[in-house]
Amino acid sequence: MQPMKLKTIHTRLFEEGENIERFILEHIPKLGDGSILVVTSKIVALAERRTATPEEKEKIILRESEWAVPTKYVWLTIKDGMFMAAAGIDESNAQGKIILLPKDSFKAAARLHQALLKRYKIKKLGVLITDSRVLPLRAGVVGVALGYAGFAGIKDYRGSADLFGRTLKMTRVDIADSLATAAVLLMGEGKERKPLAIIEGAPIEFRGRVNRQELVIPVADDLYVPLFGKLNLKKPEKKRRD
Repeated sequence: MQPMKLKTIHTRLFEEGENIERFILEHIPKLGDGSILVVTSKIVALAERRTATPEEKEKIILRESEWAVPTKYVWLTIKDGMFMAAAGIDESNAQGKIILLPKDSFKAAARLHQALLKRYKIKKLGVLITDSRVLPLRAGVVGVALGYAGFAGIKDYRGSADLFGRTLKMTRVDIADSLATAAVLLMGEGKERKPLAIIEGAPIEFRGRVNRQELVIPVADDLYVPLFGKLNLKKPEKKRRD
């Protein structure tokens, strides 16, 4: 098996409302068969004009979240089946605005996947849309997959044997988030201006259809639920300010 290679792409600034497909082709005119194209969620959101003013932030956080609770630093929210800060809304590299997450990252990845397969004239292509997250009790951010297309996002070891013949009962590998973390590490979080990356030689299974629920665990079954107490998963309401 060939070693996995990851290359980031330095680009010009992406403008709000710009065509993301043309932007990608401008900076990556050719792509090898079996590659994974990594795209930061920020430029996907900018292409969709998913921006607002900072004054609207709290209202939008509550609107975008399935569950929300204020913490010492930010709102802790659940959105699209994931715990995240402030419904993923970001003020960094936003030119005075706030940038929301893409409307539907899986649909955005699927659209790019279909369009770029034809443009690059290749048979196998993965598209991965990334963001950053913090982990419980860990400092710093890591990459996370918001949406992907063209490959399986999880590898299931359940029912197979370990080195000593013991049957694995729980083990699954989160392929999509692992690739996202590797890519985000090199793409950066500051002024690197590397919103695109190419991964080659990744140990993945290419497929035409993606199960967007394959990485999602029901809240009641999640390992960290005891840390949060009994969750009330009703849509959050904005507090009145008298």
